[in-house]
Amino acid sequence: MTPAVKREAVAQLRSQFGFSERRACRIAGADRKMVRYVAQRAPDTALRGRLRELANERRRFGYRRLFVLLRREGESSGINRIYRIYREEGLTVRKRKARRKAIGTRAPILVEARPNARWSLDFVHDQFANGQRFRVLNVVDDVTRECLAAIPDTSISGRRVARELTALIERRGKPGMIVSDNVLCREILTV
Repeated sequence: MTPAVKREAVAQLRSQFGFSERRACRIAGADRKMVRYVAQRAPDTALRGRLRELANERRRFGYRRLFVLLRREGESSGINRIYRIYREEGLTVRKRKARRKAIGTRAPILVEARPNARWSLDFVHDQFANGQRFRVLNVVDDVTRECLAAIPDTSISGRRVARELTALIERRGKPGMIVSDNVLCREILTV
């Protein structure tokens, strides 16, 4: 807990339950000197006002850039003091929202209701009890839901994928399209 929170807790215990300062400090876990402390710091009203003015003029500037502007005006305060006042005044810069890249809705890829219209590729991975990892390349016919191939190995290269697909095309015939994580693979079909 911060000293301000502890001071508040002690004040609440004293006002609501009528505890002495000593007892309230013991319950809240606060030092009595800390509870009695009165800040000797100057109010910084002029600096606060100028910082607020600069922040309103330049809304996209954070405390570091405002600190540079204040330095140019002759303010001798350090960056930590400027940051503290900046936070106390609630002058944080709001983050911009990310722009939407895709405009409109996506149209689903239409698939003919016949075998070999569309195949899906997907990698599945797991590990053995001894910690060795392995991957499985699954090739599924989307219309018939038939698993055309399941190729397990510790690592599957791109050349291996192309070789396995070529062998599968020789056995089953050429598909209308091949999709991997909803991305159309046209390069494979041109082989």
